[in-house]
Amino acid sequence: MSTATKPNHIGRKISRIRELKDMKQEALAQALGTNQQAVSIMENSETIDEEKLVEVAKALGVSVEAIKNFSEEAVFNYFHNYYDTKDSVFNSGSHSTNHCNFNPLDKVVELFERLVQSEKEKVEYLEKLLKEK
Repeated sequence: MSTATKPNHIGRKISRIRELKDMKQEALAQALGTNQQAVSIMENSETIDEEKLVEVAKALGVSVEAIKNFSEEAVFNYFHNYYDTKDSVFNSGSHSTNHCNFNPLDKVVELFERLVQSEKEKVEYLEKLLKEK
C-alpha cells in the first residue's frame, strides 16, 4: 500500500498504526494535547522530530522503533504466521477452525474507506486554505 512506495514516511506510518488501533485523529490529538488539524499535518509529514515521535509512540501505546519499522507486509505476515502457528500447535493435525469475529476483507475495505475519507478531508482543508488567501 502507501507505505510500500515511501517506506520512510513516518507520518503515514503513524496514521496506519492509529487506524489499526481503531483510533481517530481527534483521540490522538487529545492524547497529545493538540488538535485534529495538527495530527493531520503530522501524519502528512515525511519526517517528525524525535521528541515528538516519542510522545506519539506513547500515545499510541507502541515503541518508537515500532513506528519507524512499521510496514503493511509485517502486519499481514504477523497475523498470517500467528494463525498458522496457533492452528498447528493447538490442533496438531486435526482440522483447523479459525473463529474470527470479523471478516478480514471487511477490515481492509473499512481501512481503505477511512483512507479515502481522510484524503477527501485533506483536499477540503487545502481548498479552504487556498480560498482564504
